[in-house]
Amino acid sequence: MNRRHMMQSTVLGTAAVGLSSLWPSSVKPSPWKAPQQPIGLPSIKITDVKSILTAPAGIRLVVVKVSTSEPGLYGLGCATFTQRARTVQTAVDVYLKPFLVGKSPWDIEDIWQSSFFSSYWRNGPVLNNALSGVDMALWDILGKWTGLPVYQLLGGKSRQVVDTYKSAQGQTFEEISESVQQLMDEGYRHIRCEPAAYYPKTGPWEAASYARMLPQFFEKLRARVGEQVELLTDVHELLPPILSIQLAKDLEASRLFFLEDPFSPEDVGYFKHLRQQSSTPIAMGELFNNPNEWLDIISKRLIDFIRVHISQIGGITMARKLAHLCEFFRVRTAWHGPGDTSPVGHAANIHLDLVCNNFGIQEFHGLVQAEEDVFPGSPQAKGGYVYINEKPGFGVDLDEKLAARFPIKDDPSFDLHWGNLRRRDGTIVKP
Repeated sequence: MNRRHMMQSTVLGTAAVGLSSLWPSSVKPSPWKAPQQPIGLPSIKITDVKSILTAPAGIRLVVVKVSTSEPGLYGLGCATFTQRARTVQTAVDVYLKPFLVGKSPWDIEDIWQSSFFSSYWRNGPVLNNALSGVDMALWDILGKWTGLPVYQLLGGKSRQVVDTYKSAQGQTFEEISESVQQLMDEGYRHIRCEPAAYYPKTGPWEAASYARMLPQFFEKLRARVGEQVELLTDVHELLPPILSIQLAKDLEASRLFFLEDPFSPEDVGYFKHLRQQSSTPIAMGELFNNPNEWLDIISKRLIDFIRVHISQIGGITMARKLAHLCEFFRVRTAWHGPGDTSPVGHAANIHLDLVCNNFGIQEFHGLVQAEEDVFPGSPQAKGGYVYINEKPGFGVDLDEKLAARFPIKDDPSFDLHWGNLRRRDGTIVKP
């Protein structure tokens, strides 16, 4: 019996002893004997840490692969910061690799802490994403060695399926309402609507007119689709705080599932004023990097859903701590899951969703065939739910040769939309 199978047998045997008191006295399980050999994780080391950049859907993705001294045992993690992919690549390949080679892959918490402090200056999206790639990969390795899915390592399932939302498409009200109906027919119970006509990717753009038109749009949409579907919207931190407060009040009549990101991270002090004036559920956190950005608004119950991008805050290790914090204050999870999340990152979201008792909803952008080919074992959506396989670790692999056929584009090196949206007078619109 090899060490992996022996450890699995030990875990199952221990569980059997604990359950024996529940058996009828006439039907006792056979006595279990502990193995004579000491059981534990093997003394293996990290031998390589590298970033893999690929764009099978035309979106820059960054994945970290951590290899070990155990032949064939490696892990994958998502480190995608699509706006600065090359800087994350440098952080992983030039800085984290020499710091981590030779360490034990089982010391997940210690590696997270030491890597986080290794740069002295910290809490930024580049270093957090690099750290996330390593952190997720280590959880993947642990799952593969034990033969267990990551969700089992985190405490086991709180639910059997993960409910998701998807965005309706269209420029006009009629196009969007038709898209909503189509998604409802596919089984979606939660649908996000962001009227493109109100939110152009090029200026000029004015916040006041947007804030006046959006409630009218949702009032009309709610009347069209009825009460059997949950509607969501995201304002991408684009409004001045006072307009966001008024918008939340005006949207109450449409009974949204949540209003996302009404304030920028720099303006979180306004949440206490918003809470006093509106009952519209609030989701926040897409741009968060630093625990100090979320501690106050969670502990004071100023939001209803936490919307962080898991790789942006450092991976599974930090996300599970954040989820536990939220549970004490009745804040539900709604992890960010856009197109610039790798299938490994989507799988990490879902493993957490299965575990967290305070799960709220999961954004799942969906995958194109090329992504599924590059990442065998990717999550699958069906009937408004998203599913993972039950393989050890995250259950997602990476075909490196195929990934190389989808190189990222460096000209331009990032999406130039952010930073170029302006008002009529030329002032930059801050997300």
